[in-house]
Amino acid sequence: MRRTAKIIGISLASVATLIVLLVVVLANLDWNRARPWINQRVSDATGRHFAIQGDLLVHWQKPSSNTETAHLFWANWLPWPQVTANDIIMGNPAWAATGSTMANIKQVNVVLNPWPLLRQQVVLPLLEVDTPQLILLRNKDASNNWTFKQDDTPSSWQFHPQQLIIRKGSVALNDAIGHIDARANIDTLDPAKEKTYGLGWQVQGSFNQAPISGQGKAGGVLSLQDESKPYPLQADVRVGKTRIAIQGSLTKPQELAALDLQLSVSGDSMAHLYPLTGVLLPETPPFATAGHLIGKLSSKQSDWIYEKFNGKVGSSDIGGTLEYQTGQPRPLLKGEIVSNLLQFEDLAPLIGADSNAQKVQRGAEERQPSNKLLPVKEFQTDAWGALDADVKLTAHRVVKEKNLPITDIRADLHLNDRVLALTPLNFGIAGGNLTSTIKLDGRTAKMKSEANISARGIKIQKLFPHLDASQASVGEINGDAALSATGNSVAAMLGSSNGELKTLVNHGTISKLLLEEMGLNLGNIVVSKVFGDKPVKLNCLASDFSVTNGLMQARTFVIDTEDAVVNISGTVNFSQEQLDLTINPHSKGLRIISLRSPLYVTGPFKDPGIGVDKGVLALKAGGAILLGLAAPVAAILPLINISGKQQSDCANLLLEVQKRPMAPAPGKTYQEIKPARAASAPTVKK
Repeated sequence: MRRTAKIIGISLASVATLIVLLVVVLANLDWNRARPWINQRVSDATGRHFAIQGDLLVHWQKPSSNTETAHLFWANWLPWPQVTANDIIMGNPAWAATGSTMANIKQVNVVLNPWPLLRQQVVLPLLEVDTPQLILLRNKDASNNWTFKQDDTPSSWQFHPQQLIIRKGSVALNDAIGHIDARANIDTLDPAKEKTYGLGWQVQGSFNQAPISGQGKAGGVLSLQDESKPYPLQADVRVGKTRIAIQGSLTKPQELAALDLQLSVSGDSMAHLYPLTGVLLPETPPFATAGHLIGKLSSKQSDWIYEKFNGKVGSSDIGGTLEYQTGQPRPLLKGEIVSNLLQFEDLAPLIGADSNAQKVQRGAEERQPSNKLLPVKEFQTDAWGALDADVKLTAHRVVKEKNLPITDIRADLHLNDRVLALTPLNFGIAGGNLTSTIKLDGRTAKMKSEANISARGIKIQKLFPHLDASQASVGEINGDAALSATGNSVAAMLGSSNGELKTLVNHGTISKLLLEEMGLNLGNIVVSKVFGDKPVKLNCLASDFSVTNGLMQARTFVIDTEDAVVNISGTVNFSQEQLDLTINPHSKGLRIISLRSPLYVTGPFKDPGIGVDKGVLALKAGGAILLGLAAPVAAILPLINISGKQQSDCANLLLEVQKRPMAPAPGKTYQEIKPARAASAPTVKK
């Protein structure tokens, strides 16, 4: 027994001596001699130039008491190595600039627990990186420097860092495809001062030539491995004049399972969010919204819900819930947006009808030509293919600078494979309804559009409730339009449009005050010239226009008043924005009127002119002078229209106008449907 114990004692002493000798040798070994071997192995594995250019040092320290082997007495005999590498570089792929580097690190300190190596696990109780600089590149052909050469054989080794400290780090991204040139500075926060977040960051640069700036905080990098705890996030970033602020958490961060954030977004136009989010939104005035963003992420589909958000768009309030679902063939945006108070002018940017000053404010590139009235802003139909949409829009009250009695707006917006449909787009207005269906097909170079519009029971007096009954009485406005067109702007669509428009106003009053309220200065001048300054009682107004290649021609346009019947003929040219109308008043019965002759309304939409036929006036004036020489009473005879008991037939006009208007398919002319229209038309009393 004594001999056996002696042998065991000698063996243990020998092992201890060997361990001591090994530690002494390792402690005094010049590890810089291993650098060429390490550099070559890493370079071969990554396909990039790698080098530890500074000293490679190894120190030894006492094992941590917070390990799975700490309770084993013998495990405390072996110290842990602490490896320090200085001045480390990682090169770029061959296509990058010669001599450029992807990564530069001033120093890396690593503490290694040796015992898990027996299980092919690399456990690092500490990984400290000092002044790392990472430069990420992607060129126009989609080549990038963050994709390394890969070995098809998966490694059996596992990597487990337990504490990561980054000091004065930076990450730069130069992306030719995403048009990003930005740099973020990253630093580990002091745990004594910051209990929630582990990292702080700041970013500056540009995106699509717009400046980027911002800052934020996040949980520690290694806390991403803990699925039991939500990973905290906080950020406040500006891209151009758009600001995005978030605060919340990421659950199951390794799987990116779900995000739960409070999100605030503001900017000059919602359309500017498309490059940032991939979600297609319309042009708007400056906006700000805040709400709860929930992201449910999976390998097959991701759902993002922006719920119970509220905010402002221009001077209008908005709120609601939107859901964005990834999927094939396109993502889907669905939900409901509600406005309790909508300023009518806030809708103008949707079609480019806002002023050039407002366009500058929201950062729009297009400008409205000074000589054009119809909006020339083109719809960006290429972006319509980014997603499909099914969104309900409701405005409970609509106001404008001069009160517009729209009680509500309701629209169902559907976007499917670049075809946008508003089915329906309805307005409740002045006791009546304006209903429409609109279809815009963006699949062709020139967008195809179709519109069917009906106005029913719109009360004149309710349109202008503050005017007394003598200025706007109980008449109603009804009308229908069917139009088709090709073109990518409102101006182009109207300039190529085909179809029919019909309106009917029965009873009511026309006055200068009424026309001033409507903003119809041209109509105000016409009424003053024809009827003078007094209010005019209206029996009916009926119009029936055909539209061919943007040229609207009056087939019937009659205004029947208690004093006269006014016939209007001519054309409205939308493609050239020109008016060419002739207004012929005819008195009823024996009435004296002042030098009446046809009026001519001609010229561009922006500045039309009103004139008379001077030849007709000269004949009437000359006749008066000649007759005046014969008898003073006869001097007024040329100014007297005697037409007996002349009355326009409002019933027949109503019958004609009530026929449903027709429009050809987009790209076809109205002339192609006229034969069918003529064959079905009843005889109308003239």
